[in-house]
Amino acid sequence: MQHTIKPEEHGPLGAPMAQAVEACVHCGFCLAACPTYQEFGQEMDSPRGRIVLMKQVLEGTLPWAEAQPHVDRCLGCLSCEPACPSGVPYRDLISPFRARMEEEKKGVRTMGEKLRRWLAAQTIPYPGRFRLALAGAKVGRAMGGLVPAVLRPMLALAPANVPAAVKLKAVYPAQGERRARVALLAGCAQQVLDPDINVATIEVLVRNGVEVIVPESQGCCGGLAWHTGDLVAAQTFARRNLAAFPADVDAILTNAAGCGSAMHEYHLVLKGTPDEAQAKEFERRVRDVSVFLAKLGLRENPRGTGAMSGGGVHEGNAKKAGTLKVAYHDACHLANAQGVREQPRALLRAIPGVEVCELADAHLCCGSAGTYNLDQPETANSLGAQKAQAALAALGGGEGVVASGNIGCLTQLRVHLEKIGSPVRVRHTMQVLRDAYRAGDARREAR
Repeated sequence: MQHTIKPEEHGPLGAPMAQAVEACVHCGFCLAACPTYQEFGQEMDSPRGRIVLMKQVLEGTLPWAEAQPHVDRCLGCLSCEPACPSGVPYRDLISPFRARMEEEKKGVRTMGEKLRRWLAAQTIPYPGRFRLALAGAKVGRAMGGLVPAVLRPMLALAPANVPAAVKLKAVYPAQGERRARVALLAGCAQQVLDPDINVATIEVLVRNGVEVIVPESQGCCGGLAWHTGDLVAAQTFARRNLAAFPADVDAILTNAAGCGSAMHEYHLVLKGTPDEAQAKEFERRVRDVSVFLAKLGLRENPRGTGAMSGGGVHEGNAKKAGTLKVAYHDACHLANAQGVREQPRALLRAIPGVEVCELADAHLCCGSAGTYNLDQPETANSLGAQKAQAALAALGGGEGVVASGNIGCLTQLRVHLEKIGSPVRVRHTMQVLRDAYRAGDARREAR
C-alpha cells in the first residue's frame, strides 16, 4: 500500500509500522478471519480497514480521535496474519501504533476509563497486588450499583473464590537421567487465578527428565503493557526478564500463550535501545512448553484418564468408561502469533483413551485478549459466549474437558461455561497431561 509516512517522525518503531503498511495490498482476505469484523460488519473494524486508519493517522491526515474507537476494538489476536497472502506483519503495526498514540489516547479517554486502565496496570502484573484486588472485588460486588459503571466489568470477571497461593521453589531437579535444563516464566495473573498450571507444568517436565529453574527475580512478561500501548512499562518488564533468566539453560519456557508472544516481541519493545540485540538473542531461546516437550519427546507416555472428566464421557445416553473427549481451543497468541497448533494436540493424543475434538471457527478469538474484557466488555462477552457454545458442540454436548494453553482463554471459557451451567471442566494442556500421569500412577498402586 502506498503511503506518505515519514518513519523518522515516529521514533524507533516508525520503520516497522511503515513496512507493515507497505506490505498490505488491500485484498480483503483478512476480513473473514477477523472476529471484530464478524461482530460489527464494518470495514473500519477489520484489519484492512484499521491499517488504512493507522496509515492516515501516521501520515497526519486523520485525527487520532476518529481512528481510536476502531483501533481500540482490535483484539490483537493476529488471526489476520495466517490469513494474509501478502504476509503483512500486523503485529509490527498494532502494538507499536498504540504505543505511538499513547499520549494522544489520554486526551480522548474519560476519567473512568483512565482509572480502570490504571487499576489494571497497577494490579494484574503483580501477583501480590492482584490477589488483594480480587479480595477487594468481593466487597465491590456487595456494593452493587454503588460501584461506577466503568469499573463493573472488573467485578464481573473477578472469581468468587481465589485458589491458595503456591510458592514455587528456585530449582526442581529432573527425575532419573537429566535430559534438559530449562527456566520457566511463572507469569503474573496465572499465579493467582490458577497456580496449579505451574505446578502441573513443572511436574510433567520433571517427570520427563527436565530440570526446571524458576528465576526468583523474574516479573511480568510485559504483554499487558505492550498490547495497551504503555511502552515505558513494557520496556521495564522486558529488561527485568532479560536480566533474570540465565543463559546456561536449553530453553526459556512459557505456559501462557500471551506471555510467550510478548517475549517473542522484545525486539520491538526494546527497538532502538541498547538492549535490542540482547532481546533478539533472548527471543531465540523462548519456547512454549508444548513445543519443547513435543520436540524432546515424552520419556513416558501417560497411562490413563481416570476421573479427569468427572468419570467417563457421555456419548448419547451411554457412558463409555475410560474415554475422555478433550476439545482443544487454540489460544490466539499460540496459534497465530507463534504458529503452534499441532504440538499441544500431539501431546494430548499421547494419552490413551483421549479423543481430541476440534472447535468450529477455531480461528476466532474467545474475546479475552489481555484487558479486552475490561475495555470492550460487550464484544468480549459475545465472543466468549460463542466460544463456549463451540466447545460444547465439539464435545457433543456431553461431559469432557476443554483444554487450552493460555490463562486468559481458560478464564474466559470457564466463566462462560459456568454461566450456562455446563459441568465441562476447563484445563490447561499441562494439567490434562499431569492428571493422566497421576491417574496411571494410581492405577498401578491399586494393583
